[in-house]
Formats: sequence, C-alpha cells, structure tokens
Amino acid sequence: MAWNLRRFPLTKAVPLAISRGTTSVVHHLELCLDWKGVCGRGEAGGLDTGHRAFTTEAVEKELEVVLPRLKGLDPVDRDAFEPLLAPLSPPARCALDLALWDWRGRWLGQPLWRLWGLEGAHRVATSVTLGLGQVEQVLERLQRWWNQLPATRIKLKLGSPEGLDHDRLLLAAVADAIERRQQQTQQKLELQVDANGGWTLDQARSMAANLQGAGVVLLEQPLPAVLDPDLDTQGFAALHGDCPMPLVADESCWDLEDLLRLAPHVDGVNLKLLKTGGLSEALLMAQVARRLGLDLMVGCYSDSTLLNGAAAQLLPWIRWPDLDSHLNLVDDPFQGLPMEADLQWAPQEPGLGIAAREVG
Repeated sequence: MAWNLRRFPLTKAVPLAISRGTTSVVHHLELCLDWKGVCGRGEAGGLDTGHRAFTTEAVEKELEVVLPRLKGLDPVDRDAFEPLLAPLSPPARCALDLALWDWRGRWLGQPLWRLWGLEGAHRVATSVTLGLGQVEQVLERLQRWWNQLPATRIKLKLGSPEGLDHDRLLLAAVADAIERRQQQTQQKLELQVDANGGWTLDQARSMAANLQGAGVVLLEQPLPAVLDPDLDTQGFAALHGDCPMPLVADESCWDLEDLLRLAPHVDGVNLKLLKTGGLSEALLMAQVARRLGLDLMVGCYSDSTLLNGAAAQLLPWIRWPDLDSHLNLVDDPFQGLPMEADLQWAPQEPGLGIAAREVG
C-alpha cells in the first residue's frame, strides 16, 4: 500500500472568536492511501478543547511513524489495522480511519451511507456560526451569512471573556435580528447557543431565563470540560434539571465511554470526527445514542469539505447539523458536499464522495 501525507492551509474569510480564543488560519493534513489503483483520502488537524489539545505537528509525527507499518496490509481486512489505530491520538486516528473508509467505499463503488443502510436523500438545514465580538460585528457577520445563503439555523457563540452582561447584549441583539428576519421572510428561523465551556454552573443557571426568553432551542457545552470524568459528569447532572431547552455535550464527549456516562444528564451530543477518531467510533456512538433516545449534532472545527463530507455521511441520523466551516474558507482544496439553500445531504459519489478541487 502506497501512502502520501501533505499539509495544507485553511484560511477563514471571517475569523472565528469563541470563549477560548480566535482562529483565522489553520494547517491540516491530507492522507492518501493507494492500493490496487484506488485512492482513499482522510483529513486531520490540531484541536484544543481547553482540557485536551493536539497540534498538527504532533499529529503529523504520529502518522509518519505509523504509515510505513501499513506495508503488506489489505485495506479490505479492517481488523488488521486495529493494532495500528488503537494507540493513535483521536485526530491522527481520524485521518487513517477516514482514508480506509473512503478506500473501501470507492473500491465497492458505493457511498458510505449506502453501505451502512442509511437514507442518502435525507436533507437537513445546517446551522451557521456567529463568533464572539462586539454587537455590531456580530450583526454584520449574521447579515453576511444571510447574503451568502438563506440561513435558517443560527448558532451564537457565548461565554464571552467580557462577562455575562456582554453575553446578554449579544443574545438580545441576535434574537431581535432573527425576529425581524422572520417577519420579513415569513420563514421560521432557529437560534442555538454554544458557550464553549465559557460559563460556571451559577452563570449557566443565571442565563437560563435569558436563553428561554430569546427563543433559544438548544444550549451546547455551557460548562468547561474537565479531564476527571466524574467531575465532568457532575456539572451536567447539576445543570440538566435547570436547563429549559435541550442540553448538548460537545467538548466533554469524545467517545462511546463519554456518551454512556453523560447520557442520563444531557439531551444530545455533538459528534466531531477529530474528537471521535474518525467515522468508526462516530458511527457506533450514533447507533447507541439513537437507542438511548439522545439527539445528535454533527459538528466541525476549521475543517475543509473533505472532513465535513465525511461527517455528512451521518446526516440521515442527525437532528442538528453544524457543518459550516468549509463555507467560510477562501482556499478549500476539496469539493463535493451537496447543498441547496442551507440544506445539506450526504455526498452521492462512492466513498466519502469528495474530490480535489480543480485548479484553473
């Protein structure tokens, strides 16, 4: 099996500010596995959730060590790769896992959702993200989204370092803009809030009335994720009964073990492939979540169309898609994630269904 690993930049048209900082450009990795003339692609990059962090450089070194050990392995035989995948960090495992899935789908001539028995025609609106900033800046970003596509699901980042008063100003201003938009378009819009762990338990409780009054339909990761699983779970357990809308775990939920411990205390979880280590774990988590009655979000970091196209394979099971990062890139090297207005659906081509963008 031949392989190639390359680094590429991803530059945001509008930098994104959240409670932990601002991102304008990142570097990701593309992994290509070639066997019998079929190439499978995967993507990875660094991430920092406040309690766990991985750099792109470290991920690249991991892959450079493990990839020469693929020689002689048959990508049809998934079990043969498990000893190599298991010790890797989640983002490094993600790149290899996606490349193997993409290869298998292309080899069989089928998109992954079809191999899993899902409905590939299912369409659902993605949320678009408003980062932190001054009120005027955030409203300008909202209008820019509306100029780009008829965004009906808005995700507002809160947990501002400027405190709850600023969060309340942002919330009120965005809710008012959404109400005006609804009256103008006669179209139902949805407001979500993601605090990215920027609040204490008392702060989250004090914001509940404001969120409810603004018509917020879900609250994502209000409390900081912590490494101690018992302490992390205690935070969600303490807040869940006081939260008047669905409570969703993101930074606190990485794998099936996290999902199972959080399930009694949340209403949904956010599956991000760089956290789950690729589609294999995400698929298992999605199946278990559905059996437990949990709703699902599928999200992204500063990801290209390749990584978001991989996540889109799960869209038939997702209530709250959040796959907008590629829509805010000026140098996305990939294409193929279908979209009409703000509705997304899974790629129809074999494997991940994503191709390299042609350079004119």
